[in-house]
Amino acid sequence: MVAVMRILIVEDHDDTRDALERFLSRCGYGVAVAADLRTALNLLQAQPFDAVVSDIALPDGTGYALVSEARRRGINVLAIALTAYSYPRGAEEPRVTGFDYYLKKPLDCMKLRSLLQSAKNTADSVAARLDDGRTNVIDSYRHVWGT
Repeated sequence: MVAVMRILIVEDHDDTRDALERFLSRCGYGVAVAADLRTALNLLQAQPFDAVVSDIALPDGTGYALVSEARRRGINVLAIALTAYSYPRGAEEPRVTGFDYYLKKPLDCMKLRSLLQSAKNTADSVAARLDDGRTNVIDSYRHVWGT
């Protein structure tokens, strides 16, 4: 069974949020939406997500605060920023902001889809290697204990 990648969209502009939700749903992703920081944090705490696609400027905070608080709570998700702003070179580095990727508005939906697919393939590859490793450990214990 193939797990559906779950994505949280955090965007305060209704049209942009609705368009992203429709696009990603049609691409086969499980999608939830939030229009503000508080709602997004509540959703992240309540259910698992593989990725967050967030605007930087939110009515009650910033996308930076969202990602920072999520990471502080131990919620590890792929974080993609949507922004209309330009930043100095190096300011978009994940170690500085917490976001893994930045996409400029107007959004190139195919680029977003490509990023999400790449992340899913990487996660699937890691999960498969972990499963293989677990199987090898279990098999080695069976051999040692003769079970």
